Amino acid sequence: MSLQRRLLPSMSALTAFEAAARTGSFTVAARELSLTQGAISRQVKALEEQLGCPLFVRQGLRVTLTPAGTAYAEEVRGALHRIRSASLRVIGAPRGGVLKLAILPTFGTRWLVPRLPAFQRANPEIIIHFSTKLAPFDFSTEDLDAAIHFGEPDWAGAVCDRLMDEEVLPVCAPAFLAAHPVASPADLAALPLLHTTTRPDAWAEWFSAQGIDAIEGAGMHFEQFATTAQAAVAGLGVAMLPTLLVEAELRLGALVPALDRPYRGSRAYHLVHPEGRGGYPPFAAFRRWLLAEARAGVSRLAPSPPLFRVAVEGAEGRSSFSLEEGEG
Repeated sequence: MSLQRRLLPSMSALTAFEAAARTGSFTVAARELSLTQGAISRQVKALEEQLGCPLFVRQGLRVTLTPAGTAYAEEVRGALHRIRSASLRVIGAPRGGVLKLAILPTFGTRWLVPRLPAFQRANPEIIIHFSTKLAPFDFSTEDLDAAIHFGEPDWAGAVCDRLMDEEVLPVCAPAFLAAHPVASPADLAALPLLHTTTRPDAWAEWFSAQGIDAIEGAGMHFEQFATTAQAAVAGLGVAMLPTLLVEAELRLGALVPALDRPYRGSRAYHLVHPEGRGGYPPFAAFRRWLLAEARAGVSRLAPSPPLFRVAVEGAEGRSSFSLEEGEG
């Protein structure tokens, strides 16, 4: 047997081995794959002969992985997962491919999703699947092509494209401001301040930029910007919010600046992709579009979707985009 053939076992042998390794039983693996126990045993034996080492210790009806089998199973499992994902992408979008993107939930629903119809019109053959991620992750262990990240461009093993800075502003409901007039930054310290846990230092940074020692005003804490914005609209206090996420509320007057002193820190929104993924056609098309959209800096938003809506539906009720719920 040539070395090239020896290093490339058949898919049936690898599938049988992975199932047996995962379940610890040739019988269970056979049931899972709709084969006989004998067929699984023969596939595994052929694989062991091809590799030249035992992968299982056989003890009656029980099988246990050898050290070599354990290491091989981990690699094979990852490879089969990638093959399944690649096949699913082709089946799901035979003409253009699938882009799997991790997003920050409020940024996704408030800024990105309302702009996506333009991308879909220009790239009708590309299907996008979304999931929510609040923090950097290891692309090698996640079935994702790219992510929207807020922070510094320091994602290990990935390439970061800067999209836009984040400008924050203290905002509140008009009735709340009428009842609690604000003439200077120090006046805000005595008011209920609404906090978002994903930006724990937002108020301290803003006060520091105004030349005031860090002040932690009393007030409620929320996990998502959308909930913080809703609390501000309801008149529960003053919120420090990114202006790009509350464009509609500011435009419609549901929120107003408590003090018109925006602050822009060093952190920014980035489009992140693993090294070597930049040439994947669906991602390359999305990257070109998103960078242009971010550079344009012109809001073409219709009124924002409801604050707590995270699903987007297409025509006739068909799902055009899918969002997995998360926090942030």
